[in-house]
Amino acid sequence: MPEGTLLGKPVKLLDFQKRFILAVYDNPAGTSRAYLSIARKNGKTGLIACLLLAHIVGPEAYQNGRIVSGARSRKQAAEVFNYAAKMIMMSPELTKLARIVPSAKMIVGLAKNVEYQASSAEAKSAHGGSPILAILDEVGQIKGPTDDFVEAIETSQGAYEGRAMLFAISTQAATDNDLFSRWIDDAETSKDPRIVSHIHSAPKECELNDRSAWAAANPALGIFRSTKDIEDFSQLAMRMPTKEASFRWLFLNQRIDASAPLFSPSVWRACGSEVSAFDGLPVFGGLDLSEVSDLTSLVLMAPKETDTGTIWYVKPTFWLPGDSLRDKAKADRVPYDVWHTQGLLEATPGPTVDYEFVAHYLRGLFDTLDIRKIAFDRWNWRHLKPWLQKSGFTEEQLDGDDAVFEPFGQGYASMSPALRDLESLVLNKRLAHGEHPVLNMCIMNATVRPDPSGNRKLDKQKSRGRIDGAVALTMAAAMAGTYEGAASTHSPWDDPEFSLNKAA
Repeated sequence: MPEGTLLGKPVKLLDFQKRFILAVYDNPAGTSRAYLSIARKNGKTGLIACLLLAHIVGPEAYQNGRIVSGARSRKQAAEVFNYAAKMIMMSPELTKLARIVPSAKMIVGLAKNVEYQASSAEAKSAHGGSPILAILDEVGQIKGPTDDFVEAIETSQGAYEGRAMLFAISTQAATDNDLFSRWIDDAETSKDPRIVSHIHSAPKECELNDRSAWAAANPALGIFRSTKDIEDFSQLAMRMPTKEASFRWLFLNQRIDASAPLFSPSVWRACGSEVSAFDGLPVFGGLDLSEVSDLTSLVLMAPKETDTGTIWYVKPTFWLPGDSLRDKAKADRVPYDVWHTQGLLEATPGPTVDYEFVAHYLRGLFDTLDIRKIAFDRWNWRHLKPWLQKSGFTEEQLDGDDAVFEPFGQGYASMSPALRDLESLVLNKRLAHGEHPVLNMCIMNATVRPDPSGNRKLDKQKSRGRIDGAVALTMAAAMAGTYEGAASTHSPWDDPEFSLNKAA
């Protein structure tokens, strides 16, 4: 073992690893493809390194054979190479049998001139040569049913009649339509004897704190897979719905789309206190500009000092076209017409949201409130800006160094820190939204999608309905974070209640 708590000790295969290896190499029909799916931190990299060495310097070495291991990124590809190289360097016996070429991420088996190289999709190095063995690391991260990098590796193995093998060792893919899911499902339905498929996953409807479910997806649990780590993250996921999908995907190895609700109903309702006037308070906002026939949302936030600290009051405004209000209510199955009658939704004259109407509304707010910053998504800004100029806003207010309108991206880079700001306010009950029904609808519809690095953004395509108010609130929270007196919007990790999650 080249690293970790077992540094320097001989590798000792666990039962699930032995079963997989025996199924692959003692297969009477011969194995062409082998899939192993387990949750993260269960020794995937170590197992891949052992398999590689068996084919580089061990009994599976093939004269002048080529081997590749493939990963999505250079860093991930380098991890497999580094692990195998360290094993060689720590073993006097293996050092005599293999030569390491760090600059090319290559290992050469000297006895049979076997050449192994780590490859990545970023380097576009899958083309050329014909590998007798290809091992794909974390193929479950590939979105969609096809991938050029994987296809290049698959189609390059034709030179070895009946001897080439492809391994895919990974956590599950997110959806049924993703590449790794299709491979697994094909193995299940085709019953091809030359395909070995071992999947370790928790039951679909299991509870997050079900320890038997943990063990099903983590066959190394309690050995070198930390039980405490899973326990901490499960508790975090039970409190924070935005973490549940990631926990089920990475820790329970379930095939699940890694989108998650923005907030659970109970967590959101806990911040439903009444909202008082904004007079004399600094005001920050977010403006989600829709298509002309859809919901346009403006959410304002202002800090109010109370006996328990700073509470951020929230006041939303929503616009829909007046002419099609009832049709829109029927199509979306929400009572827009009733909310308009109750004064909770603005209906602009005509069949579209008139940006002139919105611009004059904003001008009125600036004349009566201390507006500091309003973030806006860039979509349709070109249509609103001329009306803002006509309503009295100066060029400096719109585009200057001290502009009160600030463009705000909708991707991971901008949205991920903004969601953290909003999440901190809600979890610490530092937000009061007054139970505005249109905003409530948007929050309950909203889902969050993480990327492989854990950054998050709101996902309109995966959400269950209109989320424009949630988008505007998230942007407003980001602007509120620029307030000099915003120290009270501390991270939830600073609270004793959440201290156990720091390790997770």
